[in-house]
Amino acid sequence: MTGPVLIFDSGVGGLSVAAALRRHYPEAALCYACDNAWLPYGLRPDAALVRRIVAVCTAAVEACRPAVLVVACNTASTLALEPLRRALAIPVVGTVPAIKPAAALSRTRHLGLLATSATVRRPYTQRLIERFAADCRVTCLAADALVGEAETWLGGGELDAARLDAALAPLWQAARAGAAPLDTVVLGCTHFPLLTPTLSALAPTPLAWIDSGDAIARRVGQLAAPLAAAGGERSRGLATAPNAVLARALAAYGFQPPAPLALADAGAVAH
Repeated sequence: MTGPVLIFDSGVGGLSVAAALRRHYPEAALCYACDNAWLPYGLRPDAALVRRIVAVCTAAVEACRPAVLVVACNTASTLALEPLRRALAIPVVGTVPAIKPAAALSRTRHLGLLATSATVRRPYTQRLIERFAADCRVTCLAADALVGEAETWLGGGELDAARLDAALAPLWQAARAGAAPLDTVVLGCTHFPLLTPTLSALAPTPLAWIDSGDAIARRVGQLAAPLAAAGGERSRGLATAPNAVLARALAAYGFQPPAPLALADAGAVAH
């Protein structure tokens, strides 16, 4: 099947995955679908989220006719991958915290997991830790405030460095620990890699920051090769609540201003 790669997220976090896809496949056509009307996903009830995610992704697939769907959201991936695979006739690639590569990299065997509250509390996340980092100490930190910071920054606003520093204080304390300081941080939300330069500058010691973007890009290449834009097709943007702030964020990553994404399932629209 030919077609673009469809990237889906609740907000602009999936743009970090779009950047990884462009590094691996610079000629690929991309379509970005954003459910910003329901942002943030991490505060929504699970059952309602599953219905909503399936409805939004189904509408985006209809609009973009992609070869593959990338669910560039940890919360959505831990909840809705199987319902999406049942509902759609194309491959679906999910996003999970990069615990395995982080554990392979860490020399002190002390990892940080920086994620949303929803991802931190999921049993799926704990199973990843038990499977791939059983010999590591893992300091988990829910940092929902960073999602808003990334959305604001990409929309043209200013980052609040003091707020970021305060939110990350438990990680900084772990990085200053004695015999086994934290040396590697898993960015368990696709919004967070967008902030890596600022996070690195705030950290009290050098840390390795690990995200899932490159692994996702490699998996997409396995499922949808060859990836090339037909006739130099530009990358499309779609959103459930298009606005000028979102348009600025998408433009920074080479996407057209977002067109409205209409949902066929009216029951999935209610807040």
